[in-house]
Amino acid sequence: MSGDPSAVRVDAQELRDLAARALTRRGATTEHARIQADHLVAAELRGHPSHGLRRLDVLVARIERGLIDPASQPELQWTAAAALTVDGARGFGPVVAYQAIAALRGRLPETGVAVAALHRTHHLGILAPYMEQLAAVGLVGLMLSSTEGLVHPWGGVGALLGTNPIAIGVPASGGDLAVDMSTGAVSAGKILDYRAKGMTLPDGWAVDAAGHRTTDAAEAAEGAISPFGGAKGYALGLAFGAIVGALTGTALGPDVHGTLDADSEVTKGDVIIAIDPVAFAGSDTRTALGDYFALIRGSGADGSTVTVPGDRARAARDRSCAEGVALSADVWARLHELSEAVDPAVADRNEDPS
Repeated sequence: MSGDPSAVRVDAQELRDLAARALTRRGATTEHARIQADHLVAAELRGHPSHGLRRLDVLVARIERGLIDPASQPELQWTAAAALTVDGARGFGPVVAYQAIAALRGRLPETGVAVAALHRTHHLGILAPYMEQLAAVGLVGLMLSSTEGLVHPWGGVGALLGTNPIAIGVPASGGDLAVDMSTGAVSAGKILDYRAKGMTLPDGWAVDAAGHRTTDAAEAAEGAISPFGGAKGYALGLAFGAIVGALTGTALGPDVHGTLDADSEVTKGDVIIAIDPVAFAGSDTRTALGDYFALIRGSGADGSTVTVPGDRARAARDRSCAEGVALSADVWARLHELSEAVDPAVADRNEDPS
C-alpha cells in the first residue's frame, strides 16, 4: 500500500491497458507490450511500486534512443542437454525471461533440471512472478540477476557490487513458497521511489558518497546501498554476481549498465534454473511441504500470524485486485502522458493501440 496521501486507486486492467498503449505507440508488438505491461502492474499489485509503473519512463526513453528493440525476438540455443544460452536481442526483460522459462519447462522431462543464461536482456523487473509460474506447475525455480554497481563492499567505500537479487519458488499445497529479495539492504528502485516522494530513508539502508550512513534519499542515490545483514549479505551478493558473470559472460559490478539509465547499452546478465522435484524425490512433495509450511504459519507467539515468503505478496495482490491499485498521483499523470504521446519514428507505421 502506498504511503502517499495523494495516491489514487485505479483498476489493474486500466493500468495494463495504458502501459501497453505507451509501448505499442513506440513500436512494440501488441504481445510484447502486453507482457511488459502486465509485469509492471504485477509489481504494483504486490505493493512494490519501485519495480512498477515508475519504471515505464526509463523503458520508453530507452526505446526512443534505440537501446531497447521493442519488437525483437530472443535467440535461444541449447549448448548442452540442460544448458540454454539466451541472447535477448535487446528486448524487453519479461518477454525474454518467459520465453526462456517455457523452453526450460519443455526440457525438464528429459533432464530433470535445466539452466538458462541470459544476456542482452533488459530489466526483468520483480522476480516473484517467474517463480510463481514455475511453482504453479509443480516445479522448483531459482533466479539470479546482476545489476549496476550500487552496493558498497562490507568495510569498503564505493558502489562496487550490484544489488544482485535472488528469487526462489517451491511448490506446496496451501500456498507456494516465493522468495524475491535483493542482497542489498534495499533495491535501487526503492531509493529512487523515496527520492521522488521526498521521503526519509530508514537508517542502515545506504551511505553517502563518502561512505557515511545517511537517511537522505538524494545523498543515497549519489552514494551506495548497504549490503543486507552486513558481511553475510555482502558475501552472498558478491557470490551471486560472480555466478551470473561466470555463466553469462556479462559485466560485473560497476561495469554493469542499462537497467536504471536511458543512456547505456545493457550489459547485465540473468540466470534461471528450473527443477522437477519428482525427478529427484521420485514423488510429488507438495503435500509434505504444505504441511510443513502450515506448521510454520501456526507458530506465532500469542496468536500472531507467521507468514511464509509469498504470503504477503498474495494478500497484497488480492487486496489490490479488489480495491484497486494504490498509485502515486505523479505516476498516474505520467502514465497518461506516455500513453497519449507517440514516438514520431513509429507514428507512420503504428497500428491503433487500443
